[in-house]
Amino acid sequence: MSQSKTTSILDARILIPAIGDAFRKLDPKALARNPVMFVVAVVSALTTVLLVRDLLTGGENIGFSFQIVIWLWFTVLFANFAEAVAEGRGKAQAESLRRTRTETQAKLLKGDDIKSFKIVPGTSLKVGDVVLVEAGDIIPSDGEVIEGVASVNEAAITGESAPVIRESGGDRSAVTGGTQVLSDWIRVRITAASGSTFIDRMIALVEGAERQKTPNEIALNILLAGMTLIFVLATATIPSFATYAGGYIPVLILVALFVTLIPTTIGALLSAIGIAGMDRLVRFNVLAMSGRAVEAAGDVDTLLLDKTGTITLGNRQATEFKPVRGVSDQELADAAQLASLADETPEGRSIVVLAKEKYGIRARDMGSLHAHFVPFTAQSRMSGVDLDGSTIRKGAVDAVLQSVDCTTVANVTGTASLTVREPQAAREIQAIANEIAKAGGTPLAVVKDGRLLGVVHLKDIVKGGIKERFAELRRMGIRTVMITGDNPMTAAAIAAEAGVDDFLAQATPENKLSLIREEQAKGKLVAMCGDGTNDAPALAQADVGVAMNTGTVAAREAGNMVDLDSDPTKLIEIVEIGKQLLMTRGALTTFSIANDVAKYFAIIPAMFLAFYPQLGALNVMGLKTPESAILSAIIFNALIIVALIPLSLKGVKYRPIGAGALLSRNLLVYGLGGIIVPFIGIKVIDVVITTLGLA
Repeated sequence: MSQSKTTSILDARILIPAIGDAFRKLDPKALARNPVMFVVAVVSALTTVLLVRDLLTGGENIGFSFQIVIWLWFTVLFANFAEAVAEGRGKAQAESLRRTRTETQAKLLKGDDIKSFKIVPGTSLKVGDVVLVEAGDIIPSDGEVIEGVASVNEAAITGESAPVIRESGGDRSAVTGGTQVLSDWIRVRITAASGSTFIDRMIALVEGAERQKTPNEIALNILLAGMTLIFVLATATIPSFATYAGGYIPVLILVALFVTLIPTTIGALLSAIGIAGMDRLVRFNVLAMSGRAVEAAGDVDTLLLDKTGTITLGNRQATEFKPVRGVSDQELADAAQLASLADETPEGRSIVVLAKEKYGIRARDMGSLHAHFVPFTAQSRMSGVDLDGSTIRKGAVDAVLQSVDCTTVANVTGTASLTVREPQAAREIQAIANEIAKAGGTPLAVVKDGRLLGVVHLKDIVKGGIKERFAELRRMGIRTVMITGDNPMTAAAIAAEAGVDDFLAQATPENKLSLIREEQAKGKLVAMCGDGTNDAPALAQADVGVAMNTGTVAAREAGNMVDLDSDPTKLIEIVEIGKQLLMTRGALTTFSIANDVAKYFAIIPAMFLAFYPQLGALNVMGLKTPESAILSAIIFNALIIVALIPLSLKGVKYRPIGAGALLSRNLLVYGLGGIIVPFIGIKVIDVVITTLGLA
């Protein structure tokens, strides 16, 4: 698993642009998305107008008023700055992607002849165009391989240096614009027009341009807006108490009280927390289409995984040659390789490779053997080769056994080769095939001149380390279910090897969709990992739909996350980041509300001390003057936002503990800390400003 390079929040390339963005975010339309900071900006503007009035009319305490106004604007700007820094890391990722999207030339094919093409700009391609991409060429746009097989460098997308195979048919046919073909050639049908390619969407996503608020985030915003409204009303009633006591409280003091009472800390950092959650996913090579998907990942109960291409590598591989009695391993391997030399399927190529690596059977000169290859057909369910009077076939076990039961087998040259009936060998072949099927594999029988030689064991290769990762998901309380179209016997074998909790065999797209809806009806949040077109409905229905980058365009469009590494166990990191987002928001909300309690003790006694001397007993901090108390609270209110920016961007460390234990921990660490820190901070600031004579 690769992890993209992280960008430090102290990087000047992020901090310097964020300063300008903080001022640009003073646009009322941008501020309106955050009700708390919008209100702070409004009252900051109001106090600025009052300050200008006092400057023009020669009002009193202009120095004190000026400091209050400065710190109010500082509070708003640093709230904007926190959001801009979070977005800045995404923009840094996007800029690196833009550098990979160079202006490319495309070889637009005029017909089926791959030698007949014209060079056109990649940006001029339309959906449905067919292009030729050869070794060294950049794939000009997103598409689907319709002919050929090639090694492709996708480092620009995934960060992985190891090339991947892309070929026509199956679940590895999707290619991404901006990646490079390293060997061979492929014919690609364009599936995305310029401006709407996968890289274009990635750039928009990592910049946070399409981030949507989650239901919990919306609920928290409503709570913060409600608290703000309550404190507006509470603050508005204070002048009447002062008048009753025969005194007067300036508007500036009321504004300072209001700003310190409302939950500015969490209000200022809320957007940064959500954006940072998406950014952390990007650094794990996962793109989230919305903040809601990240948050939902934190509460996932059930994980459904498509088998082929998700749990397994995606193509069956030859793993063993099993000869019948009287036939050597070498003889079976030699015949199987000869029958597979013209087989361009992944299974056929794996047979050639296995014979070469295990038995040293290297490439041979087929021209001198006058070989004639017989392609696979749905009718025969076999393929093979005729050479030097010999007939070699490989294919489905029942098809091969049926062929040797015939009296003759006609080869492509028109001659007839005698068939030897071998009931004992046929029984051995059948027994070997049953054994392979029980183990979850696929058997291919091999026959030469009517003589049964044995069986090739094709196996779905389970991705390395996946069993341990599923065990970790189980410890996190997540149930894993493998979904496959295989028969129950094969599915059970693969499920046992992979270590999933359950499986659904012979699954249709409707079955997958039904299973997800059943789980959701029980109140569970469901995540789905898949890569094929048949997974698209389930990916769209799931609360968290993680599409593999190696999958089809339909799968990537249906999911609300795309895993660029195509590693299904990446859900562990996705879940941890989702839980981190929830825990961070909860922790900072606890801290924000708790530190308001401390600020009450700073400002309330100071405001009413002149009218009600008895309130001096509440001045537990021993603050020097009412003015220093108010200014200290305002300064602390602004600085605590600055201090908490790193925590909101990094997130609270995830620990697999229960909700009760988590609440206790939050109350102890962030609740108690939220009370103690302001007492200390406000007192220190009070000492400094009185020493400097600022109040």
